[in-house]
Amino acid sequence: MAAGQSNLVTFVLIVRIPAEGIEDFRAYEDAVLPLLPEFNGRLERRLRNPDGTIEMHIISFASDADFENYRNDPRRITQVRLLEKSSAKLELLSMANVP
Repeated sequence: MAAGQSNLVTFVLIVRIPAEGIEDFRAYEDAVLPLLPEFNGRLERRLRNPDGTIEMHIISFASDADFENYRNDPRRITQVRLLEKSSAKLELLSMANVP
């Protein structure tokens, strides 16, 4: 993505993970986050609480189409079983920069 690109599609992902699901959730992340650059995506920031049960990600894509292509990538879809096994609850929010 070009630096300073103003038409980015930005999301905030809030994830609540049961303690027993942390390992599976992290395995899911390890598998899918490296795919982001292939779809003009970038993990801008990842925050985690001390016990690992809540994470917040700020993720940007160059376009809605890039985001949809990422979501529909077969390699990502294959890993969804880990996400389901983790029993994590996700909230995805579409956000915009405020001048």
